[in-house]
Amino acid sequence: MSQKIGVVGAGTMGNGIAQVFAMKGFEVVLADVNDAALVKGMANINISLQRMAKKELIAEANIPGIVAHIRSTTKLADLAGCDVVIEAATENAAVKEQIFRDLDAAVGEKCILASNTSSISLTRIASWVSHPERVVGMHFMNPVPVMQLVEIIRALQTGDEAYQTVFHLSQALGKTPVTVKDAAGFVSNRVLMPMINEAAFALHENLATAEDIDTVMKLGMNHPIGPLALADLIGLDTCLSIMDILYHEFRDSKYRACPLLAQLVQAGHLGRKSGKGFYSYN
Repeated sequence: MSQKIGVVGAGTMGNGIAQVFAMKGFEVVLADVNDAALVKGMANINISLQRMAKKELIAEANIPGIVAHIRSTTKLADLAGCDVVIEAATENAAVKEQIFRDLDAAVGEKCILASNTSSISLTRIASWVSHPERVVGMHFMNPVPVMQLVEIIRALQTGDEAYQTVFHLSQALGKTPVTVKDAAGFVSNRVLMPMINEAAFALHENLATAEDIDTVMKLGMNHPIGPLALADLIGLDTCLSIMDILYHEFRDSKYRACPLLAQLVQAGHLGRKSGKGFYSYN
């Protein structure tokens, strides 16, 4: 079992991934482009752990030891000794391509390169590196410490060793891995994002208020959270990006992003992280 894990990106997904590995005793190197992002990421890990301690999911006395398992850096070269590196940067193909090309030069050829991408083709990502058989998708759900699912996506090039390694790593974290073919959106976002987009259309067409649309889905379909509130939690920019990828990859108008969703993103109303999306937040 791999012991040293690299995570690229200290945002919501990256710091959550780093946290769950550290909680299981793995040594983690968390990388981002600047110190401010790393400071914020480590602060959010501490907040998450404190929240778990208040719920008696972990002992508060264990928090310093968990945090001590995570080392932060702005240099990808510091990931050289990792057995597995998980990319968790923004959902932008150009950004990810640069990261994978840099990782290809920074880490050993035996290091498995996983991506937490929620919609971009793993086959495409694998084409950016030498030894593409070591590239595999490891798609965690948000919030990572809470959600049990990990989608494992095999690129056309993914070898058995890379696949088996991340599958068993997911199990070691206490997660449930599900194997999915490489297609835009995989299963999770192929189903979820069109639902969120349709909820946005319902609001855009004034069928009901945001609260009532979400209530219909919570009480009528037994969803724990409504689609518009969930979109705010995910980030409206991420939702729009995924819809655009689905539209581009499948060339099917059913994946056309709702104009309201695009307009909110243009206004900088990205959901919880910006303080306003479909709802307003303090």
